[in-house]
Amino acid sequence: MRCIFVGLEYAGKSTLIELLTNYYRHRKLAVHVDDHFTIPDATLSPTSRAAYVNFPDDVKERMQRMQLQYHVEVIKNYPNTLIAGWHIEEAVYTSLYGDDSESPYYGGYHYNAQRGYETQVIEARLPDVVLIHVTASDAAIRERMAAAPHEYQIIKAADIPELNRLFDEEIGKSLFTQKGRKIVLDTTEKTPQESLDELLLLSEPLITFGELAVRAMDVPAAPYEVRYENGVRKTRLLSA
Repeated sequence: MRCIFVGLEYAGKSTLIELLTNYYRHRKLAVHVDDHFTIPDATLSPTSRAAYVNFPDDVKERMQRMQLQYHVEVIKNYPNTLIAGWHIEEAVYTSLYGDDSESPYYGGYHYNAQRGYETQVIEARLPDVVLIHVTASDAAIRERMAAAPHEYQIIKAADIPELNRLFDEEIGKSLFTQKGRKIVLDTTEKTPQESLDELLLLSEPLITFGELAVRAMDVPAAPYEVRYENGVRKTRLLSA
């Protein structure tokens, strides 16, 4: 399944990506994860992140635009791609925080490319692209902000209602939404595992027969290895 997770900071995108990554890998499948679109890129070194927030706006815009375009090819070429934010996050955060001197975001984002990214993916006729709108109540977002604040937090508590409106608006414009490739997952008052189970259930009508077969495989909960006996696939628990 090629997943594009979108939604407000603290809604639970990264947690779901980590769980789904582990889910696929436990079934011996390769996964391509890109959870690095929020400025500053969380996969950079601490030194690079600190430098990135002070880059000139035109440099940030160009770097972000190039990686947004690059990930069109990532989605097209890697099965089980898990992407957080991508172009939709960029459109929302730059629109609200682009002129905010306290924010690492920038003005001058080339919004007219939004549907172009999606068109390139849709024209590839991939059978398993799913846009996943991860949501949570305003109160839940505030509680998570207070309990585990991000080092480079983007959103402000007072902006949560407006941000939710902007995400709803942008997701509503998406060609993936128009093609029926969207699900909405509310993580409020759910454990991470409950959210993953709901994601698997909600996405079931949008997946391939191959993915459905993978999900139906009986695999041990503990670490295991795969072996074949007379052409039959079997699993064996690994010793501690």
